[in-house]
Amino acid sequence: MQTSTLIVLTFIMGMIMSIYLPMNSSISKYLDSSIAATVTFFASDKEVFLESRRLFFRKWSSNDFKLALGLWGDPRITKFIDARERLSEGEVRSRLAQEIECAEDFNVQYWPIFLKSTRKHVGCCGLRPYDRSHEIYEIGFHICSDFWGQGFATEAARAVMDYAFNALSVNELFAGHSPDNAVSQHLLQKLGFRYTHDEYYAPTGLHHPAYLLSAEAYRQQRSK
Repeated sequence: MQTSTLIVLTFIMGMIMSIYLPMNSSISKYLDSSIAATVTFFASDKEVFLESRRLFFRKWSSNDFKLALGLWGDPRITKFIDARERLSEGEVRSRLAQEIECAEDFNVQYWPIFLKSTRKHVGCCGLRPYDRSHEIYEIGFHICSDFWGQGFATEAARAVMDYAFNALSVNELFAGHSPDNAVSQHLLQKLGFRYTHDEYYAPTGLHHPAYLLSAEAYRQQRSK
């Protein structure tokens, strides 16, 4: 019985690998070769389009309210991104709608991310237009509190950075964080972002430290 179960599981895993391993050659050619083995774009999967070692990305849908509530309904997260700190269900629905609209208008958003091993929702990480005339996009990440301290923000951000610079050919990435969020400050510096100024952020009513990372600096960083 145990042998039969093992054979079935092996067969199933083989089928899963055959579905997910092929890369979309029209997109994968733009990937940094040092990351291409762990960051994959899928042509055959209509939901999953980006993957890192432990995570996969897809787009938000109107059916994702429970996931959105688990993320943006948590005051431990929203205290860093919204002056209201605790968002109501209606406010979370509005936030979800904003992400969906951003994807419809600009084909980017703060995409929801999931563990490949369990398919549990880890948070979101993605892009927004910041200065389209100069091809500058904002990168951001919000990680569910149950998954803090496990390196998921770093892993997700690196995948999105590679996607931004190699697939979308952006010139620069902008990022900011709450002045009270020392963890995000450390992470952005670790990722190679350079502090440039403090910028007023309307949702919190505070001036947030702001950072930039150019495509050239990113490629120099990757070549080391």
